[in-house]
Amino acid sequence: MDERRYNDKEIAAIFRAAAEAQQNPPHDVPRDEGLTLPDLQAIGREVGIPSDAVERAAQALDVRLDATSRTFLGLPIGVARTVNLNRRLTDEEWERLVVQLRDVFNARGRTRIDGSLRQWTNGNLQVLLEPTETGHRLRFGTMHGAARAAIGAGFAALGVTTIVAVASVVGGYFTEAIPGMALLLFTGVGMIASGALRLPRWARTRQRQMEALAARVALPPGSGTPPAALPPK
Repeated sequence: MDERRYNDKEIAAIFRAAAEAQQNPPHDVPRDEGLTLPDLQAIGREVGIPSDAVERAAQALDVRLDATSRTFLGLPIGVARTVNLNRRLTDEEWERLVVQLRDVFNARGRTRIDGSLRQWTNGNLQVLLEPTETGHRLRFGTMHGAARAAIGAGFAALGVTTIVAVASVVGGYFTEAIPGMALLLFTGVGMIASGALRLPRWARTRQRQMEALAARVALPPGSGTPPAALPPK
């Protein structure tokens, strides 16, 4: 299997992350077909960046590139992360991950083992460990069901308001129906707003949590300093 190659943009991102604590920026790299991880590590050594720091930055970049999101009416209703470990996660590592999941998401959740498949779920939040040809793949995914339900109920209320308005005009009692229609209208708008306003911040928080967890699991045991503390729920 061909070795992973990084393009110019990825190379710059890796060296920025690996040299975060360095005072001097890395030298420019040749613009060619791309560089392998050993190539990047060799360049890093020339400017005083440890090889393990370059490796961690490269792994973290791959985790971010595997990020996906699910939208509802243009809003981020769901968040997902996938990380290919290229190795098998041990039972002890999985158990430690479950402990971290419970701590980060403040939820006990439920674990399930089905052959070589493992999963941890808590409502709409799920983490799956799946076998691949090169080891294991870790999938994170969640959806904000409450916000989606609130937005859907809000549009339903607006729909009822429209029906009542049409019926009252046809029936000749539009004036009498105004207070009821106003209540339905404000209720619908309020439900839509309450669901929509909470989604961007929720999605950003979940993205940071999943990315930090995925980056931590992607590092083999004893490969170096773990990522920074995970953001709370």
